Amino acid sequence: MAVGGKWETDAVFSCVCTDSRTLTPGCLFVAVEGENFDGHAFIRAAQEQGAAAVLCHKPVKADLPLILVKNTHTALLRLAAYYREKFDIPVVGLTGSVGKTTTKDMTACVLERKYHTLKTQGNFNNEIGLPLTVFQMDETTEAAVLEMGMSNFGEISRLSQAASPTLGIITKIGVSHMETLGSQEGILKAKLELLDGLRPGAPLLLNGDDPFLNQLSYANRPVLFFGVENDGCDFRAEAIEQGAQNTRFILRWQGKGYPVTLPTVGVHNVYDAAAAFGAGVTLGVEPEEAAAALSDYLPSGMRQRVVPCEGLTVIEDCYNASPDSVKASLKALAAMPCKGRRVAVLGDMLELGAVSEQAHLSCGRLAAESADLLFAYGPLAKGYAQGAREAGMQEVWEFDGQAGKSPLVQALLGALQDGDTVLFKASRGMKMEEAIAPLYERWKKQC
Repeated sequence: MAVGGKWETDAVFSCVCTDSRTLTPGCLFVAVEGENFDGHAFIRAAQEQGAAAVLCHKPVKADLPLILVKNTHTALLRLAAYYREKFDIPVVGLTGSVGKTTTKDMTACVLERKYHTLKTQGNFNNEIGLPLTVFQMDETTEAAVLEMGMSNFGEISRLSQAASPTLGIITKIGVSHMETLGSQEGILKAKLELLDGLRPGAPLLLNGDDPFLNQLSYANRPVLFFGVENDGCDFRAEAIEQGAQNTRFILRWQGKGYPVTLPTVGVHNVYDAAAAFGAGVTLGVEPEEAAAALSDYLPSGMRQRVVPCEGLTVIEDCYNASPDSVKASLKALAAMPCKGRRVAVLGDMLELGAVSEQAHLSCGRLAAESADLLFAYGPLAKGYAQGAREAGMQEVWEFDGQAGKSPLVQALLGALQDGDTVLFKASRGMKMEEAIAPLYERWKKQC
């Protein structure tokens, strides 16, 4: 049996679900147990919603077929791996410290030019979300792009083995999750677990400007590089020009150049586009089509979303933050055309471990070079503020978050002027979008 479990009664199910609230009739309900919840407590609710069967690892009483396994997390991944093998299609598996979601979305845009493409939705990049994405494959699916996140060793390995990618991408080796992985060498080791499930001979696309990735080679698979600075990259972006709401550049491949216009700003997005272009042409998309498809990319969630208001421009980039992504966003802010002042609103970067203090200091110093004003928010904000002041920045506001976001919002409303461009950047846990909404009320958002 695919999950190594024991059937108590035969059953047929048409879908898989881990949340009784969203379950549809005919589903297999998987009773996943986490730190703060236990799906076994919702088996009766799943039954009332029309579940066809239950996958569980605790003895339970229910009037529907049960599959008893040792661990439902493991069984969910094994079932996804079993189901994945029923589809002979291109599957891109991607990971990295920064740029995963943007690269995923851009790659899906490119592949859509040739294939009906399934992609990871939202933050479904973990050991529950990835299997649920795999279960969405059906007879109409011609390709898939699966994002893989992690916080510790072993997670990418398990995800990759469930996904069985036919092409792999690693975007960058940064310092996120340093507190659990110990060093960038540890982060590299964790990201390279992608190879554990990557099919034999499947190509691997790596960032050719990343010092941890650009020297890698494997005898049993082709390794291709994307980048900006390294002339040896297979897919290289050049002649980069940033506008107020887009970035234009030339993507060079096999001696030819293909013009690209991205509807977003920042060189970091150019790297993601180069990776997506490389994945597309490697999987059979015509290069002209791949380049044109990138213009269809739309930033998802709160990732580098430029919102022009009546007199104010807001850059929503609050989904996540690491030193690399904060610095990339600050550089994008500095390069944007701006009638007024450039304003950086930076919230804490989380899960950085021992490098946290230095990371906030260095980002604060760059803020002094990139912006005219800095608003630093959160318990770690003093690092941003100190770094900015050390670099000579005069207009620095610091908020420790003890009183919530109200003091920050009031300071912003009092300081911002027509013509200003404002960047909001922080880790997701800081919920910086709560400080953006009042600005839209003051400067009426144009939809």
